[in-house]
Amino acid sequence: MTIGVTLSATSRQLPIDATVRLAREARDAGLRSAWFGQSFSYDSPLLAAIVGREVPGLEVGTSAIPVFGRHPLLISSQAQTAQAATGGRYHLGIALGARHLVEEGFGIPYERPVALLREFLTALRPLLETGQADFHGELLTATTPLPAAVPDARPTVPLLVAAMGPQALRVSGELADGILPFLAGPRALAAHIVPAVTAAAEAAGRPAPRIVALVPGVVTADPDAVRETAAGALALYEGIPSYRRAIQLSGATRAADVAVIGDEEHVAAEVRRYRDAGATEVVFTATDLGGEADRHRTWKLLGELAQA
Repeated sequence: MTIGVTLSATSRQLPIDATVRLAREARDAGLRSAWFGQSFSYDSPLLAAIVGREVPGLEVGTSAIPVFGRHPLLISSQAQTAQAATGGRYHLGIALGARHLVEEGFGIPYERPVALLREFLTALRPLLETGQADFHGELLTATTPLPAAVPDARPTVPLLVAAMGPQALRVSGELADGILPFLAGPRALAAHIVPAVTAAAEAAGRPAPRIVALVPGVVTADPDAVRETAAGALALYEGIPSYRRAIQLSGATRAADVAVIGDEEHVAAEVRRYRDAGATEVVFTATDLGGEADRHRTWKLLGELAQA
């Protein structure tokens, strides 16, 4: 199983050098991938490209870019640039986004999200594979009127979707390479998410999808204090319907209840539960909840599990 971590760049001035140092630390600990969420303060494909170029051997990805306010032609250009910069180690994740962020941030109505996702993926996949598109949908148009460059030997950018709801899972299984579920525990993965996306992929004649489970978690000697911190840090997701549903399907009532917090033995056992539930990859998020010492312990354990 591939195991990775998310790296957050949250200061007002993007700390690129600090992020690169963290990425090197993650790689040296034995972790296989580093992922970057999209923010209003930095561009995640560009940051992934910089980190991937500076840290050889580490897979990098975005998790995930909302489709509202973006266009397949532009996302494809960003992704292919990152793929070229990293020598084929970039993974593109897209998402529906949250209604309040889309409508308040972009002033765009959050309407027909699954239909938009389907059209976005339909236009984006040929762009990533051939550099060309000729798509005329109901919600968007994506064409390449100028000749595209001949694709080189780089592998096609893997295309993942932060999908958890039934309709988004069906579209992702049909058109994407995998999914990026967040706050979906092993119970939700095994009983609802993995079967749905796998069945959709099989029906479309596509390979078994990647299941990249994003898991908030940390190794710590003080789980009660860290869990209290996690409750505040993750509470905002409880107001977003897709996350709330995933939390409930996981048998939890709060987002923090899905977080993996405890000693090395507990965290290792939970990683195995995700694997047994169908996750092909596990990416730990929020590993800084307990502070620097806990992050080091977490990355050390995850690196050992990745090597094993």
